[in-house]
Amino acid sequence: MSSLRLWLTDPNPTSRRQARLGQLWLAWLRIRRNSLAMAGLVIVALLVLVAVFAPLLAPHDPLVQDLGRRLLPPGTPGNLLGTDDFGRDILSRIIYGSRITLYIIGLVAVTAPVLGLLIGTVAGYFGGWVDAVLMRLTDIFLAFPRLILALALVAVLGPGIENAVLAIALTAWPPYARIARAETLTVRNSDYIAAVRLQGAGAVRIIAGHIVPMCLSSVIIRVTLDMAGVILIAAGLGFLGLGVQPPMPEWGLMISSGRKFLFEQWWVATMPGLAIFIVSLGFNLLGDGLRDVLDPRSAPK
Repeated sequence: MSSLRLWLTDPNPTSRRQARLGQLWLAWLRIRRNSLAMAGLVIVALLVLVAVFAPLLAPHDPLVQDLGRRLLPPGTPGNLLGTDDFGRDILSRIIYGSRITLYIIGLVAVTAPVLGLLIGTVAGYFGGWVDAVLMRLTDIFLAFPRLILALALVAVLGPGIENAVLAIALTAWPPYARIARAETLTVRNSDYIAAVRLQGAGAVRIIAGHIVPMCLSSVIIRVTLDMAGVILIAAGLGFLGLGVQPPMPEWGLMISSGRKFLFEQWWVATMPGLAIFIVSLGFNLLGDGLRDVLDPRSAPK
């Protein structure tokens, strides 16, 4: 193990593979020293594990109703977090709801950043009227609050998880485009880009092979920080009945169904609200840690 550590921390790597693995190892050491980032990483890892092993962890079927056990308080034998107004186990619904949350996060994370990265790098590289048109389009989307724009899109497309994901993705890409454009403007006239251009590389090859990798670290940080907002928007759409539809165990939908019991049976709405709070906090802490690790200015001298 010590020899592997020495190989990873060698200041004079002999191959590209050794250099990349060494950078990953040093990044891991930096994030491991950040206790808040590690706490966020643990929360996100637990979310993934709970979603993957939901059938093994959930004590009950999240959709099965038992009106004889409705509105039982937390701590009831067999129902650790209590039951809702249909007698469904809240803990089981929260566990299965993590799958829906992770599904929404995953789809948004592979659509919005890709679209924003494409628009931003193209606008920054070509400049001129291409930049003007794409950035004015970006400004139009940025002019509307994300939740309001998502509500309008879902109202047009219709309720449902697929339309909710599409609406969130269409409202989430402008910040990535801005970041990618700014990064592209700083490198498009650099010497190594000019050298690649002199070798006969076209615009597509330059953007995909040399500019996009330079933008990835900033985009990854933004993605991690944005996931809390994505969770809140998805929960807001579910709360308003425009996202995931009953009887699916989505956290925002659970809060909506429990709001009428908030003063007497507080646990029905509070438990899924705590789940949203904890997961959002985890993504924010992890994003802050990744920003410290991936920002070149924070690297040790």
